Amino acid sequence: MWMPFLIGLLVCLMGYGLGSLNSAIIVSHLLHLPDIRQQGSGNAGMTNMLRVHGRKAALLTACGDLIKAIVAVGLAQLIFRLAQIPLALDPGYLAGLFILIGHIFPVFFAFRGGKGVMPALGIILWVNPLAFLILLLLAIPVFLLSRTMSVVSLLCTALLPAVTWLLAYWRSQKPLYSVMITCVYAALVIWSHRGNIRRLLHGEETKIIPDVKKN
Repeated sequence: MWMPFLIGLLVCLMGYGLGSLNSAIIVSHLLHLPDIRQQGSGNAGMTNMLRVHGRKAALLTACGDLIKAIVAVGLAQLIFRLAQIPLALDPGYLAGLFILIGHIFPVFFAFRGGKGVMPALGIILWVNPLAFLILLLLAIPVFLLSRTMSVVSLLCTALLPAVTWLLAYWRSQKPLYSVMITCVYAALVIWSHRGNIRRLLHGEETKIIPDVKKN
């Protein structure tokens, strides 16, 4: 009777624990760089690492955030499979929710983390790779036009529930739970971008590729 609850609790705690391992902060420490939370925008994420510490640090950060998400999601699926506990929702989605919470509010780093974009990509890459591919194909032209990572992140995050629903409908699956939890994913990531949204509305958001000035 208690086994499903305990297994679910284990998966949630595992997801939160791994999510709390913020790659940007860890990479900054390992490379003997200043705390990224005290630099640039103050965000402990890949984009700020790229602006402040360069490509190598940003790449290591992105890889770390992707890997921790994939590991947590894969372990969640394995645990439920070995325990033979049926779940209406892919266990990876459940772990994914707590990965995002841990990434944004990491217990190991005074609850000051990143914005959840790279872990969200890792979750979707593993749980729903076709959705990941669709969002990637949408992200490329949007980035080339806007040259702003926050625009790409917000657009793809906002579209995630719709893409999840369309793919579930196409596969003749019941989309309710997966759409609901991806809506929560989207809400968390969009909330964490509230500062970016304000800057976008005021035309103050920094671009990854600056505009070329015309003479």
